[in-house]
Amino acid sequence: MKLLRYGRPGKEKPGMLDPDGRIRDLSGKIPDLDGQALSPRSLAKLARLNPSRLPLVPGRPRIGPCVASVPKFVAIGLNFADHAKESGVKPPSEPVVFMKSTSCIIGPNDNVMLPKGSQKADWEVELGVVIGTRARYVSKSAALDHVAGYCVVNDVSERDFQLHGTGQWVKGKSSDTFGPVGPWLVTADEVGNPQRLDMFLNLNGERMQTGNTKTMIFDIKTIISYLSRFMTLEPGDIVTTGTPPGVGMGMKPAVYLKPGDHMRLGIAGLGEQRQNVVAFAK
Repeated sequence: MKLLRYGRPGKEKPGMLDPDGRIRDLSGKIPDLDGQALSPRSLAKLARLNPSRLPLVPGRPRIGPCVASVPKFVAIGLNFADHAKESGVKPPSEPVVFMKSTSCIIGPNDNVMLPKGSQKADWEVELGVVIGTRARYVSKSAALDHVAGYCVVNDVSERDFQLHGTGQWVKGKSSDTFGPVGPWLVTADEVGNPQRLDMFLNLNGERMQTGNTKTMIFDIKTIISYLSRFMTLEPGDIVTTGTPPGVGMGMKPAVYLKPGDHMRLGIAGLGEQRQNVVAFAK
């Protein structure tokens, strides 16, 4: 299934994409697409629905983040060997973990707003993993059993905030609008093997990133098992799993986002995002 949320910010309703690519309203079946709706039992009920019998959503509504009330937004850094190389660092021996504030989450096509003082805002197309059942000290062999589905994430980053001064990466990863998520949550059964997905990102029509999840240093099952040693992963948590090469910081000379830029990015089978970059506004 391809599940989504549509409507004005803060007023989104749950929906399902039908076989013809039309949005069907799920608000009569579930209150929202949150952790409770992502349990195996709930997803099984949704899978038994006939989309043609659900109300058709007219027009072209705004698409919101595909998960509501996200408990945690966990990220893995430097998880593609060629991205680590372009960043000038040695590939890590274990996953690099940081957090993104949940307040940065926006819809897949909402504007990305540069924060005050931003000079080095960057892009990162990533595979997001959405947790469906609680994961605590899980083995690699059982890790994927805890996944509800997958989505596209743009891990927008302010490199100066991230890397200079004291503190952790979270400073450069959590500005408002720095977490576009969606358009869809594609259930795990439909995705199949998450380690064979093509990824891309274009900036102003020019290809910047081309990659495939098969080149991850740490695969999805390893990441989930590893994280579950240090924190309990809850239903509705999003884990974003690293980016392929082609980020602005790695170019010579470096290229960073500026107002008026346009990003288009996507992952095979998971849909595409499109964002305009705008200056800070209250």
